[in-house]
Amino acid sequence: MREILIEQNKHWDNQKYVSIKRDILDKFISYISLKQIITITGIRRCGKSTLAKQAINYLIESGVPKENIFFINLENPYFLEYKHDAKFLNTIFEEYLKLMNPKGKIYCIFDEIQYFDNWQVYIKSKYESSNIKYIITGSNSSMLSHELATLLSGRSLNIHLDTFSFTEFLDFKRIDYKSEFAQIKNRIDIARAKEEYLKWGGFYEVFEASDEMTKKELLISYVKNIIYQDIIPRYSIRNSEIVERLFFYLLTNIAGVINYTTLAKTFEVSDKTIKEYINYFEDVFLLKRIDKFHNKLKEKIKSTKKIYVLDNGFLQIAPTNSKNLGSSLENGVFVILNKIYDEVTYIKENYEIDFRCADTLYQVSYKMDDEKTRQRELRAYESFDEGAYYKHKVITYDETSNFEKVEIVKFDDFVFGLENKE
Repeated sequence: MREILIEQNKHWDNQKYVSIKRDILDKFISYISLKQIITITGIRRCGKSTLAKQAINYLIESGVPKENIFFINLENPYFLEYKHDAKFLNTIFEEYLKLMNPKGKIYCIFDEIQYFDNWQVYIKSKYESSNIKYIITGSNSSMLSHELATLLSGRSLNIHLDTFSFTEFLDFKRIDYKSEFAQIKNRIDIARAKEEYLKWGGFYEVFEASDEMTKKELLISYVKNIIYQDIIPRYSIRNSEIVERLFFYLLTNIAGVINYTTLAKTFEVSDKTIKEYINYFEDVFLLKRIDKFHNKLKEKIKSTKKIYVLDNGFLQIAPTNSKNLGSSLENGVFVILNKIYDEVTYIKENYEIDFRCADTLYQVSYKMDDEKTRQRELRAYESFDEGAYYKHKVITYDETSNFEKVEIVKFDDFVFGLENKE
């Protein structure tokens, strides 16, 4: 085991972890001095381990002795036979103590902790009785709902990490966008990056891959790893093939409404089973459903749902990829809104409004140069008259203008303006 510990803790050998700084790192660092356990959640391969290692760099630069920082990825095959024994987490930790003999406060990072059953019992027992700062990462939202709410309520602070945002993608490409001057000067590079980002999304390994076939293979492997490692075993699903087929089928209906009855007939299972499987997809951050807006909570809960994936790259592995640029743009806008706002809904009355977020109604239209399209999008606002409460915005691929009370803004300007609100 000691070989694994040394291999995973390169900072013990004075090696610095080199990676692209994520926007959420500063918030993460602000939590480190607090007593609470820090949880980092997010989809597989989004960079949770990398974020934790960026925090290790910060701790060492702040004067924390390197031997007082312990990182361990629990997904290592060596630990597989012990996954049902939470006490083995203590065995791992004790081995670290013997190896490094740290003095004073310890910073302990358990990466992908959900692989161990009843891990929260072990963490709680140590949290109450030791001078250890715990940072734990996991690839499912149950870390926040079931496990944490049961035993760690009030004892944890969460950092949710998404795949790279558009601005982080520009940072990766070293394209300056942080002033109006830079946006104008680099408009061609920004436009090229926008096209690539809306198509392939924000997984680091995907946009580092040089050819499209490799990008697709990576995205397919992510989906299958999530389904067969995080969903099937966790929920003891016997017919794993249906779960996989359902997810890829849903990719063909992104930005559309879900009809559970139709899906149940297609896959020859019950409505309840379809709903459960989609719940699992949400739990591991593959996709998300949004409600139809209603002033009454009960009606909102009962409403027909629309569905979106949480990274645009997944649209490229749909079984029947129609190259629908409008759906890619709408999904990309949703990913941004979902990151900023606590609640995103849609409106469907006489006309449909794509997204309602706080005081703003958003329509998404790839192009607005066609008069028929322009009238259709603007008429939706006219049909939903709530006085002057809502701002009206149409997000396009590359057009920016104003029409009466409606602001028409291209995707990149929309991102630059909205992310400044975080």
